[in-house]
Amino acid sequence: MIRKLLLLSGMLASLLYVGIDVLAAVRYPEYHSFSGQMVSELMAKGAPTERLVDPLFLLYGALMLGFAVGVWLSGTRGRVRVTGGLLFAYAATGLLGPTLYEMNVRGSGGDPSADIWHIALTAVLVVFIVAAVATGASLHGRPFRLYSFATLLIMAGFGALTSFAARGLSAGAPTPWLGLAERVDIGAFLVWVAVLGASLLRTPSGAPAAARTLAGREAPSLAPALGRGGAGV
Repeated sequence: MIRKLLLLSGMLASLLYVGIDVLAAVRYPEYHSFSGQMVSELMAKGAPTERLVDPLFLLYGALMLGFAVGVWLSGTRGRVRVTGGLLFAYAATGLLGPTLYEMNVRGSGGDPSADIWHIALTAVLVVFIVAAVATGASLHGRPFRLYSFATLLIMAGFGALTSFAARGLSAGAPTPWLGLAERVDIGAFLVWVAVLGASLLRTPSGAPAAARTLAGREAPSLAPALGRGGAGV
């Protein structure tokens, strides 16, 4: 029961993230468009939505920590535990975003080192995310593996677009596609988390579906050998 609640927390975290994005953007008069501005700008130092979104993003992080523990408890195999560990590292590191490593408001001329540390933190989070998706790809058979690889391709493509579009941030220049590219990138991971959680919830024993399929294939092959052994006694 606890494992299922923890897995549900990951699905709730994905919904919460989307809700934060929408709610904060509505409350931020100078936040001109979802397509042109980053989610991180909603929690930037001095942004009018900083006090609103910081505790909500901390709640998101807490829910993701619970989800990571739920994944960890979903099996004893190495890949399950590694995936849970990587998700836990992602969530724990992400808690630093709305607390210690916030970026400056665009064009505010704040301390440049704040943006550098924020970019460094984002890079670390990306590494944990990619590693978690790649490791978790094998937990539920071929369809989930293909879906996970497609997710990695989407994140890689739109992550590159995000990096390219973000070059105008420091100069306060317009970035018409930055927010859209980033949101597709983030959204692909959030959906993957929800799909992984739903897949693990359908596994009563907590063992990955791929392991059950393998066990089902091996069991019949043992029967003839046992039968021959019994006949020879």
